[in-house]
Amino acid sequence: MKYKRILLKLSGEALLGSHPYGIDPKIASVIADQVKKVVKKGVQVAIVIGGGNIFRGYQATAENSKMDRATADYMGMLATAMNALALEDAFKRDGIDARVQSAIEMPKIAEGYIRKKAIAHLEKKRVVIFAAGTGNPYFSTDTAAALRALEIHADILMKATKVDGIYDKDPEKHKDAKKIARMTHHDVVVKRLKVMDMPAITLAMENELPILVFNIFKKDSIIHAVEGKNVGSLIG
Repeated sequence: MKYKRILLKLSGEALLGSHPYGIDPKIASVIADQVKKVVKKGVQVAIVIGGGNIFRGYQATAENSKMDRATADYMGMLATAMNALALEDAFKRDGIDARVQSAIEMPKIAEGYIRKKAIAHLEKKRVVIFAAGTGNPYFSTDTAAALRALEIHADILMKATKVDGIYDKDPEKHKDAKKIARMTHHDVVVKRLKVMDMPAITLAMENELPILVFNIFKKDSIIHAVEGKNVGSLIG
């Protein structure tokens, strides 16, 4: 394996499946099956998951200007906790030992985030799912993913999407869109590409953390990614 420890960033929308809202258990199982194959190869896996399938803070603020942004963001963090629990359940049903750690204290349902404890779980071959972002409003789960990846000394941050990498145009709208196999963090910043939020990109750039953008729904894509095969687009 090219990478021994990875941070997988999943959007909440990845759990939608064919549903317009909420969590599709079948999709959670598909993701669990992919992660299981990677864990069996000896790769340590941590996950940061978003909450956009349930509630998105900044979007709610835009739609209802009377809602306080911090309050909306905390509601979004609760949505990520719901997704983390659903993912943990899918993992355990598939025979994968998993733990949820939350940046907001929720002792009845999840461990509090402790960096050394998270690393200990990984070393014991447990999948660690980080919920509630950074625990602070105004910071996205993209930024939380970059932060956690650096804290646990992950070899790479893998951004899971429905598109196989970065393109010069929207491939769903333009048939002539060309895939960009490799680029630097600086390129992403200068071109203002919407790969991840800018705070996440700049944090990764300052700390030389590579980012792989790939399609998680392609068969064995995570395995191919950790093996270093030509999957998705690499930033770094």
